[in-house]
Amino acid sequence: MKIRKGDTVRVMKGKNRGKQGKVLHTYPKVGKVLVEGINEKIRHTRPRRQGQKGQRVTVYHPVPVANVMVICSSCGKGTRVGFERRDDKKIRVCKKCKKSFS
Repeated sequence: MKIRKGDTVRVMKGKNRGKQGKVLHTYPKVGKVLVEGINEKIRHTRPRRQGQKGQRVTVYHPVPVANVMVICSSCGKGTRVGFERRDDKKIRVCKKCKKSFS
């Protein structure tokens, strides 16, 4: 998976199209990423003890990797991610401006 934790991504498809957020967690086996502020759902919780009230908790659900695009920090555009070998290391590179992601 070319998207990593900490990357800034833009949602390209779905109800949150056009929104940006930071990747909080990746799920490579299922091909999904958890993005901050994207795909939020409200979960209703029951009261646990006597006298306690139930609550509505906002929970973020993962988004498919195919629906997001990485935002390059240097050129500020949505881009695909490529790989290059520099100093015997494999580095992720922006396909548009050819600069490495930090």
